[in-house]
Amino acid sequence: MPTASAPDAPTIGRDPAARAVNAEPLVRFIGVKKTYDGVQLVVRQLDLDIRRGEFLTLLGPSGSGKTTTLMMLAGFESPTAGEILLDGQPITGTPPHKRNFGMVFQNYALFPHLTVGQNVAYPLSVRKVPQAEADRRVARSLEMVRLQGMDERLPAQLSGGQQQRVALARALVFEPQLVLMDEPLGALDKQLREHMQIELKELHRQLGVTFVYVTHDQGEALTMSDRVAVFNDGAIQQIDAVDRMYEAPANRFVAGFIGDSTMLRGTVRAAGVDNGDERCGIVLTDGRVLTGLNVNGAKVGDAVEACIRPERIVAHTQAVGDRGNVLEAQVRNVIYFGDHMRLLCGVGEGQAAATVKLPLSVPATPRAGDAIWLELAPELTRIYA
Repeated sequence: MPTASAPDAPTIGRDPAARAVNAEPLVRFIGVKKTYDGVQLVVRQLDLDIRRGEFLTLLGPSGSGKTTTLMMLAGFESPTAGEILLDGQPITGTPPHKRNFGMVFQNYALFPHLTVGQNVAYPLSVRKVPQAEADRRVARSLEMVRLQGMDERLPAQLSGGQQQRVALARALVFEPQLVLMDEPLGALDKQLREHMQIELKELHRQLGVTFVYVTHDQGEALTMSDRVAVFNDGAIQQIDAVDRMYEAPANRFVAGFIGDSTMLRGTVRAAGVDNGDERCGIVLTDGRVLTGLNVNGAKVGDAVEACIRPERIVAHTQAVGDRGNVLEAQVRNVIYFGDHMRLLCGVGEGQAAATVKLPLSVPATPRAGDAIWLELAPELTRIYA
């Protein structure tokens, strides 16, 4: 597959994240907008750099603009305004078949009357690659996706996961600069989908080709990606490494969309700097007080929400004295999740139930109706205006 033809070209076997740090962007979206009716912007003022060799996931709900962004990159849609650059050169007017991008769709888009080998070879025949070279590339691509020996089968004779591998082999066989994937695992069952996620991540690590992946599944995005761009309402809300995205959401939308969160509503009563961090104290709807990180620069009197991950809440079955950031609550429900227990706790009038995750190793699981004291560390509690 791709070989190093220049100092900044992808190199097979190197870590993609390390490659991406020092490389110039492979793709740049500059001020890109897209509207279909001339009024409603599906993509708003998009400025996005895609790093060479990275696995970037475009994540967001339906209608957020992520798929339209991918289709503009692929060349199937044209921007209403702005420019898309590849290696510093404009490609906005370049047709899809001249962009040298591999594409994998959710429905696989295999030719049912062609064998596996013929499906994979199709992009090479279009490019008039000599037969001997084409045979070598097809064999290598099928070996990469662990389908060697299946080249004479028809797509109907394969499982869903095998068909997806054929589509991936076809996208890789002509050594593209980018591989674009539009929810390619959406049609698979949960167990196979999770298995394919690991395989895709490992294949990306081995090849070093730039992957751009679209999904609405946040677990999928966190599992596979080097970076994630979260879309909503036609704009990127945050783009970051997966651990930063989860641990430090930039706003209320990202906090709610990525992973589970416990949200508590209140009003800012004090704001300032503590130990170098912007902090604020808030009064909850029932008068109790919490302190947390002031993420959006909330001011005194602002209505805010305090957000904390359920696994970051420390649950005490007895009162813990005069310690700060502890809320007395009542267990409403206990749910067994296989690898952990989840408590739904009432924390006061006007608040949604607080979610707490407990490991199965806890000595005694609280029961519905029990009193419980929830400790929220200020450095892990994020306050959003």
